[in-house]
Amino acid sequence: MSENKSRDDRHDEQLNGGSSGAGLRAYLWHRAKPYSPPWVGAAAVGIAGVGGNLMWDGSVAGGVGLTLSSVALTGAAWWAGRRTDAARRLHSAVTVAAASSWVTAAALAGPAAGPLPDLYVMGGVVGALSWNLRQVMRRNPDGGGPEESSDSGLLAKVGLAKAKLGAAKVEPNRLTVPISLPAGEATHDDVTKALPRLASGLDVPTTAVRYSPDPDSARRGTLTVVPVDMLKEITWYPGASMPGGSVADPLVIGTYDNGDRLQLTLPQAVHLLIMGVTGAGKTEGALDVLAEILTRRDVIVWLSDPKRGQDLGEAFGGCDWVVQDGAGAEVMIEAIKAAIPARQQWLGSRGYRSWCPEAAEVQPDGSPGMPYLVAWFEEAANTLRAVDEDAFTGIAQEARSAGITLVVSMQRASGYQISTDTRASLPAALCFGVDERDASFALPSDVLDAGANPGAWGNKRPGYCYLVSAGVAEPLWATPGRTFRCDPVVLEHAVRAFAGVRAAVDPVTAAAAGGAVGRAYTERAAARQTTRAALGPADQDEDEMADSRVDPEDEHLNVEAELAEADDSPMFAPDGGHKPTPEEARYLFGEALAEFEHQGRMVVGPKDFMDWCEANGYSRPWVSERLKEAALSGRLEPTGKPGRWRIVPAPAMA
Repeated sequence: MSENKSRDDRHDEQLNGGSSGAGLRAYLWHRAKPYSPPWVGAAAVGIAGVGGNLMWDGSVAGGVGLTLSSVALTGAAWWAGRRTDAARRLHSAVTVAAASSWVTAAALAGPAAGPLPDLYVMGGVVGALSWNLRQVMRRNPDGGGPEESSDSGLLAKVGLAKAKLGAAKVEPNRLTVPISLPAGEATHDDVTKALPRLASGLDVPTTAVRYSPDPDSARRGTLTVVPVDMLKEITWYPGASMPGGSVADPLVIGTYDNGDRLQLTLPQAVHLLIMGVTGAGKTEGALDVLAEILTRRDVIVWLSDPKRGQDLGEAFGGCDWVVQDGAGAEVMIEAIKAAIPARQQWLGSRGYRSWCPEAAEVQPDGSPGMPYLVAWFEEAANTLRAVDEDAFTGIAQEARSAGITLVVSMQRASGYQISTDTRASLPAALCFGVDERDASFALPSDVLDAGANPGAWGNKRPGYCYLVSAGVAEPLWATPGRTFRCDPVVLEHAVRAFAGVRAAVDPVTAAAAGGAVGRAYTERAAARQTTRAALGPADQDEDEMADSRVDPEDEHLNVEAELAEADDSPMFAPDGGHKPTPEEARYLFGEALAEFEHQGRMVVGPKDFMDWCEANGYSRPWVSERLKEAALSGRLEPTGKPGRWRIVPAPAMA
């Protein structure tokens, strides 16, 4: 009979074989052979007892040696069965203990003494039959195979037949099982590739089965199975988790699939990328994070929102600075660049190697503290189109020690939207449902290998997310969570109720930002009030809204006075219609820079002067030369993007 045939095939051949007398005897003998070893073993025990009695009858030394041998043999049987299932290990140890005990007694007292003959007959028959029953139960056509539990059978189906499962740990809605792979035959990659098939075998979603490799071993790890999706139920934002606390304390923004809290600690996260396709719940996740930040005592927020308050407008009143277009974001980036060295110098001069909550308190010399700074860039794809694509890379590398966190929020974190260098500078990620093609860019490869699959959600599971960040235990990186359902009213409440708790900007940061971008920052409060008035907050009457729109420089004007006759002449038009001389043109160019500064447009390039060129008859190359001259004179400074210059505020010039 071929060795390649399965046990079932051989069984069928035996049942369908010849029915002659010789064939019957051969069949019976063939069927009896697999069950003969236990009976042969029982006979060997009897022979060993008789032989031992002939050698050590009445010998004290022999009795001691046989007793010790019996104990040692039983222990060896227990040790040898450590890699088998518990039932087989116990059965083997009991059988060896009973047989060695009878041999010892028979050797010392004689095999026919007292009850020993009866014990031998009954014990031998029972022991041999018990092992025969195990053999019979091995063959289970409807089960998983010889001596397989349902788990080992499933492992065999997914290609992990030789893997050993440890003792399972059962928690509420979570099963954790250590797994050990065969030495030299399998690695962590084999387990991660098998996860979808394991999920299929267990009839659970693919995201419900995860694998956490042991960092100290290439073949050991932990399988986690979450049988019930507890994230299906919506949980509304329960309110501030730590009102008046420090931003260094965790922000509670949702729950994991086993009910644990989903927590983000910004100073540990360093810089955060928030991503998710339309409808995946990214905006509500942002509301959760902002609502938590705005209830803390030692943090200020700079917010770039190209959607002009459509989603985050209620947060504007709680932010230190808000910009609403690409040009404003470009200016904000320049302000951050200037704030980093100023903040680093302040922290270093007071003995802080990095920002900590104590740095935000009043200092021993009586000077005000320095709150943490969160620079939030909403819909950052718009910002990246307006500025250099690596605009965040440089500031991200230095901002951590200055107590600054960058939050970059965008729908698609892909190579088409953001460079790999910029992505690498954002170590933390709050990832909602994404396009399957973007999953590898959204999360680290080891998190995806462990079973994380945001591409499986898309926008079908709003609020479902993965949080990868320092301060979060690594096994949780591949664990799905869901952010709280939030509402803009929550932000509005946080802004108003905690206005007396939040810190004001420190003088060092304000001076650095004002020195870098001038009125674009120093007049931020008036701009924010104007924005709030435009949004129509419920608690402002018409007079308050009108007052909030008055520029401080215009307070002396009489709004009822008659207007002067309009002057339609161009701002930079030369007298008499002649083309300005080079000296006049340079003067007019300086006036144009001053006008841009007055408007808060602190980052400019040749394209911003197109109207001026057309009015005065100058070409773009001529403007480019004047920009270079202004840079040499200190009126402009280069930005990270070629062809873009930052205007140095006139009061800051030497």
